[in-house]
Formats: sequence, structure tokens, C-alpha cells
Amino acid sequence: MEKDQAEKREREKSSIRILVAEDNDTNFLLLTIMLKGYQLVRAINGKEAVERMKKENYHIVLMDIRMPIMDGIEATKSIREFNKDIPIIAVTADNSSMIFTEAFEAGCTGFVSKPIQIKELLQEITLEISKLKQTIK
Repeated sequence: MEKDQAEKREREKSSIRILVAEDNDTNFLLLTIMLKGYQLVRAINGKEAVERMKKENYHIVLMDIRMPIMDGIEATKSIREFNKDIPIIAVTADNSSMIFTEAFEAGCTGFVSKPIQIKELLQEITLEISKLKQTIK
């Protein structure tokens, strides 16, 4: 029974597509380890994240706030112009209340501080997935 549950969770994870907007190679590698089993697609800046969102389907976006070309706040605002529903989790080393407020005002639905704690990240993703399941029912 327990093995069946574990297999079901792994199947569910493998069906979830996550767009990871992250310019730092080390941080992206860390996320691939933490989120093993999920389908991860990387955008190296906010502009690329917006372009990918226009062309491809994802279930969740992990949005680094500080990136070159277009930062995560501007990218989130741009995504919200054409997609109001996708969960966008802000990921940043700047955990000031100003950034927190700015991220949510831009349209982020969750917030994870760097250095990333795997438990906190998985809780945010699980929360967003459960919300998605509720809207499907």
C-alpha cells in the first residue's frame, strides 16, 4: 500500500511542469536536485520567462526576483497581462518586507527566501498544486 502511494506521488510529480526563471547556474542546479522528479524548464532571465510562458504550458513558475535583462517583478507583471491564473512563486535572497509586498503586488502567489530551504519550497509547491487540483474539480 505504501509503495503504491509513493509511486502515485512520483507519477503526479512527473506530470508537473515548472518554469524556473533563474540566472544563476548553481542555484538552478540546486533546484534541480531539490525538485527531482518534476519537469523543470529553465529561463535565464525574466524576458525569456515571459516568452516561454507565451509559447508553452506550465503548472507553476519559480521566479527569481533579481535577474538581468528583466527582473522577476517586471516578468511577473508581464505574465499577469496574459495569464492571471498560473501560480508564481517568488524566490529571492532579499527577504525584506518591501520586496515581499512588491512581489505580491506584481502577482506572485507565493514567496521563498534564499538560501532555499527544501521543506519551505516543497510546501509552497504542494500548496499551489493543491489549489490547482481544487480549480480542476
